[in-house]
Amino acid sequence: MKAVVCKDWGLPDTLVIEDLADVVPGQGQVAIDVKAAGVNFPDVLIIQNKYQFKPELPFTPGSELSGVVRAVGEGVSHVKVGDKVIAFIGNGAFAQQVVVPAHAIMPMPPGMDFDTAAAITLTYGTSHHAVVDRAQLKAGETMLVLGAAGGVGLAAIEIGKALGARVIAAASTDEKLAICKQHGADLTINYSKEDLREAIKATTEGKGPDVIYDPVGGIYAEPAFRSIGWRGRYLVVGFANGEIPKLPLNLTLLKGASLVGVFWGEFARREPKANLAAMRELMTWLHEGKIKPHISGRYALKDTAQALNDLAARKVTGKVVIQPEQ
Repeated sequence: MKAVVCKDWGLPDTLVIEDLADVVPGQGQVAIDVKAAGVNFPDVLIIQNKYQFKPELPFTPGSELSGVVRAVGEGVSHVKVGDKVIAFIGNGAFAQQVVVPAHAIMPMPPGMDFDTAAAITLTYGTSHHAVVDRAQLKAGETMLVLGAAGGVGLAAIEIGKALGARVIAAASTDEKLAICKQHGADLTINYSKEDLREAIKATTEGKGPDVIYDPVGGIYAEPAFRSIGWRGRYLVVGFANGEIPKLPLNLTLLKGASLVGVFWGEFARREPKANLAAMRELMTWLHEGKIKPHISGRYALKDTAQALNDLAARKVTGKVVIQPEQ
């Protein structure tokens, strides 16, 4: 089988495609033929040794996938050969085959396609944990989403609307904002053209948002936080901009506001029952049509580096997936 391999820390173009032995599951493991693998911003950071999670070299990147069970190890009884499944793992998804712990697998809902199944775990899991659990967004409240056209951003918009909130999407181009509108955003801000603070003031009638969802960091963090409403919750989701902002802590005092950290991977590890309940709610919303992953690109395994480069260059809206059989 073929797999993407990271042999040395570096940019996506340093990755190689290698022929490896077919996988064999051990006790408590499941072997999967990968049909689709979701591409996420942490993948760009992990191969450069810039992420919290640091695998040993060499390794195959990719953390979320969908596929078909090809073999099960001893002690595994809840799935069988031929089952369609979704898995979230530390690494290994950018390959034609992968072995995963049995507890990391969930069945694909009937009628779901492989690309959608591979695109829902990390982005929607992160945004559900952020918006529902950490921010406790309520119906009638207002949420501002920065970097709103990305995978977690679009997921946050849809989840906000599913909860009955008013959602303002902020992104860098009108084309990206049009996609945000398609996914339910009530109002939009183009922060490459507009003054962010003035735009937030105008769209919230001077009150400021109750929740700010920030997966970007960088230069927009402080003006956004200065605009937050009383008792607002500022969600620190990530730093796609590459710059970790330094916020004046007196702002939390003046606004009675909270800075709230969001680390979905650690949440899923520490609180698996709560994470499973969140995923079940997401699957219900998916079935009801309240959420729908936006997949803007599909890449063959040999084009994995290009997929990562496009993501890093902010050319991607929503999610892109790798199709290892292509």
